[in-house]
Amino acid sequence: MGDERASGYWYSDDRTRRGVAVLNALRDYRAAEAAMRRRTRTAMRMGETDLLAIRFLLKREGEGRNVSPKDLSAHLGISSASTTVLIDRLVRSGHVERRPHPTDRRALVIAPTIASDDEVRATLGQMHRRMIEVAEGLEADEAGAVLHFLDRMRDAVDSVSEHAGAELPPAAAPSPEPAAEGLATVSQMETARSAS
Repeated sequence: MGDERASGYWYSDDRTRRGVAVLNALRDYRAAEAAMRRRTRTAMRMGETDLLAIRFLLKREGEGRNVSPKDLSAHLGISSASTTVLIDRLVRSGHVERRPHPTDRRALVIAPTIASDDEVRATLGQMHRRMIEVAEGLEADEAGAVLHFLDRMRDAVDSVSEHAGAELPPAAAPSPEPAAEGLATVSQMETARSAS
């Protein structure tokens, strides 16, 4: 059987076929990225929230900015109690440390350790280099098209309300497909199109 993603043979309209192929490629990329994140968490022996916290702390440290527990809580969207548990766990594992705030003696800042920085670089460095090589391989017009497309896709996703699914016909409501993470499958798009 040929590559259905590329052919989209069940659509007669070329524009629709191209759109379906692009959305399927985007869904495949998101599934591959999710699998990569799972492998990374396994290699580093930590959960997703732990890894997100460390990456945030490393980024802020690289920018020369302090991170308070409140900042970390806001970034991760978790309660202050959950943030305390998270920080305690990362301190015990040697990934972060609590330090005195440079200007406020009553406050603490959370910072990644050198070992944490080294581990993240060792685990993610090769993957980041490969991704940068692919991105740098784009010609200027190709990069412009990709950026324009992703900006428009972000705007489209951001514009969807929490109750948008209630407006779809029952047959077109998305099925729980972890790999898709919010992107409609081809069959769902076809069902929605025929129902309208």
